[in-house]
Amino acid sequence: MRDAHEVAKVRAAERALMAKLPDGTLMQRAAAGLASVCAALPGRTYGSRVVVLAGSGDNGGDALHAGALLARRGAAVVAVAAGSRIHPGGASALRCAAGRIITHADPLVPRVLADADVIIDGMLGIGGKGGLRDPYAALAVQASASRGVVVAADLPSGIDADTGAVEGPAVRADVTVTFGTWKPGLLIDPGAACAGVTELIDIGLGPYLERADVAAPHQHDVAVMLPRPSRESDKYRRGVLGVVAGSERFTGAAALVVGGALRGGAGMVRFVSAPQAAAIVRQRWPEAVVTVIPQDAGAPPAGDILRSAGRVQAWVAGPGMGTGDDAARLLEAVLGTDLPVLVDADGLTILAARRDLLPRAAPTLITPHAGELARLLGTGSDDVEAHRLRCARQAAGELGVTVLLKGSTTLVAPPGGTTALVNPTGTPWLATAGSGDVLSGLAGALLAQGLGPADAGMAAAYLHGIAARHAAAGGPAIRAVPGVPSAEAPISATDIIRALPAAFLSTSG
Repeated sequence: MRDAHEVAKVRAAERALMAKLPDGTLMQRAAAGLASVCAALPGRTYGSRVVVLAGSGDNGGDALHAGALLARRGAAVVAVAAGSRIHPGGASALRCAAGRIITHADPLVPRVLADADVIIDGMLGIGGKGGLRDPYAALAVQASASRGVVVAADLPSGIDADTGAVEGPAVRADVTVTFGTWKPGLLIDPGAACAGVTELIDIGLGPYLERADVAAPHQHDVAVMLPRPSRESDKYRRGVLGVVAGSERFTGAAALVVGGALRGGAGMVRFVSAPQAAAIVRQRWPEAVVTVIPQDAGAPPAGDILRSAGRVQAWVAGPGMGTGDDAARLLEAVLGTDLPVLVDADGLTILAARRDLLPRAAPTLITPHAGELARLLGTGSDDVEAHRLRCARQAAGELGVTVLLKGSTTLVAPPGGTTALVNPTGTPWLATAGSGDVLSGLAGALLAQGLGPADAGMAAAYLHGIAARHAAAGGPAIRAVPGVPSAEAPISATDIIRALPAAFLSTSG
């Protein structure tokens, strides 16, 4: 896992470590790592033009000391003092290495930034809150527009280290060199989009850090989560998933959820829906066991309908099921069971109007996009997009559920304030109709196989992203375009289902 820690925990770990080290040791370690990454960038170090944007705090000191190390390797280094003060030790080191220091008001600043080969952003550290103000904001805009490679020290200025929120202008880095541990803002959009490629430099904080606030899994972490059948497995032991999805009007969602579940490893899928959706699923997925909901006035109660479907280990409810009274009664019956439940799409719309259905004692996973989560919280979708981690945690706490917030960064926030998880495999190709339905089926299958809501959500999001990447690259049936090594093509939700076996295979090796 890439473990990320909030600022308070980082500061506490730094204090504990610095008490055992000579003054300045941590800054020298950070500066050495930062300079090493800069020196390894494509191009030469000797004779390159390096600009350091230096704030007054320790982050500016890290950047200035790194600039001094690069100057000693032959780089021409100019530091721009972003504020009224500059770190005295870093400034002295840079001057001793023949570097220059100018103020942000110097008329040479625009030209120096425009001509730079490398720009090191050391304006604000992890303690920066709120939007950047001038002159920091103006320097961030100029640096981001430069042709040079922008390298952020610890995290790009203008990003909230704890949440990834960006309030106004921010540095858009090509590379971020972060010290000691990952910061949540480097993993969560919109901040993650400003970080570029991120390198972690070990400065010795590990033994002093508390539990991670946010974590992003590696391939091995997901492989460990996934259930694997044994010689004794049969279709029942591999997990039976109940799916309530689709309606007379919305039939496609039903087929996509069932497809995601079957390719997600469920031993059996019991599907419950209206006649038209049932007919589509029978045709597309003959493996599914289908229960048809009568559409006349004599239809049995919702609980009886669920029992007639047979025993299951978990339920998925919501995609395409509609939001009328009959759908609400079905959702209420599903949530009234003592089984794990995943709620998505129309089910979330019902929950926004029926908050009394939550919390429940059994494990519950909801999979909203920003608009759906906004309705559940009574806020705007823009607020959710800007503060993804905060909103996901708020919903998890208020509703007593695990929240999988879909979007540019997929977050999984369990209730109780435990470590939130971030999916690293997302791709813009997933922005296609029905992809969320596939994710619901996949995560539901993992719930039925015994995973807890957080692990099921994280593993499903990871596999979903890998499958989309496989599909966008053409899969094994399509060769890459000669001369275009990263060629990709548009995909549909059905393509994601087809690519799920390849995604599972990718975790085993």
